[in-house]
Amino acid sequence: MTTERLAYVALALTPGIGPSRLGSLLARLGSAVDVLGATQEELEEVPHISKAAAAALREASADRAAAIVARAEALGGRALLPDDPEFPTVLREIPDPPTLLFASGRLDLLARPTVAIVGSRAHTRYGAEVTRHLAAGCARAGLVVASGMARGIDALAHEAALDAGGGTVGVLGNGLGVVYPSANRLLYDRMGREGALLTEFPPGDRPNVGSFPRRNRLISGLARVTLVVEAREKSGALLTVESALGQGRDVMAVPGPITSPVSVGCNRLIQGGSKPVLGLRDVLEEYGIAWEGAPAARLPTDLNEAERRTLAVLSTAPRHVDDLAETLGTDAAETLATLTSLEIRGLAGQAPGKFFHTTSPLSPAPR
Repeated sequence: MTTERLAYVALALTPGIGPSRLGSLLARLGSAVDVLGATQEELEEVPHISKAAAAALREASADRAAAIVARAEALGGRALLPDDPEFPTVLREIPDPPTLLFASGRLDLLARPTVAIVGSRAHTRYGAEVTRHLAAGCARAGLVVASGMARGIDALAHEAALDAGGGTVGVLGNGLGVVYPSANRLLYDRMGREGALLTEFPPGDRPNVGSFPRRNRLISGLARVTLVVEAREKSGALLTVESALGQGRDVMAVPGPITSPVSVGCNRLIQGGSKPVLGLRDVLEEYGIAWEGAPAARLPTDLNEAERRTLAVLSTAPRHVDDLAETLGTDAAETLATLTSLEIRGLAGQAPGKFFHTTSPLSPAPR
């Protein structure tokens, strides 16, 4: 990385220096290197630069910036500056654009049409089924699914997009190398291989109360449409909605039972004018994608051998677990455990009496 770029990284990482102040500094002093070398007095002469901000800038270090960039690269990531071709164009256009991003995984996903899918951490079974259906359908239609890597709806949306063989971007409220929540360790690793991770925070930074609103504006900023699956009346997912509306983005919501606390937020959004989602067709129409019916789902790439063998003998017609165990040559308890794993991932369904079936036709994943 050049001296100028490292100087820019140092400035962008300085507390209190957002896009407006950074723009003023560069316009007045000419280059990031010149800003780093400016005196306290020269800095204070720049519009909107206070004495405290000038003092913070005097502490900025290109050497520290180089160490941060090196740490990101050691974690398989990159620092993205606004003039980099991989920097998402749509994020340059939001009211409070990021001055610096760190990303890992498939950076090509950052330039593709994206839908944001967000919702409650404490979701219902209905919310999980809807999330898997919509995220997988959008992914198979060529849309990238963006979400916030949280428990619940976020994690389900990422997993469903990956299982469908599509693209997904996880926007973090912390730095690369930090898995939060820790229960998402397997998802985090998989996103680094098959999807992409994106954050404003330097590698190793832990999340805090203020980091999630900043993350939310990036989730909505990446997407033309923010889709809310389930949300309580005061859900954190509604903060992403506020960001989307402030950015001039569209908001859609999945209606739910009026007796369900986790559907109150979505139903209120619809009551307030957000478009209701009654099926995948409604989402795809917003992107000008023709609905051609539900295509066969791709077999996920990370299934173990037992899961693959079990899926191979399942069909849309329900079969009892004992019958499946006999076909597979395994005991019923082992077969039931495998079926439960497939059910959690939305690849198998269960009818009363321990009868199981596939949720949709499956085709082999691309190699």
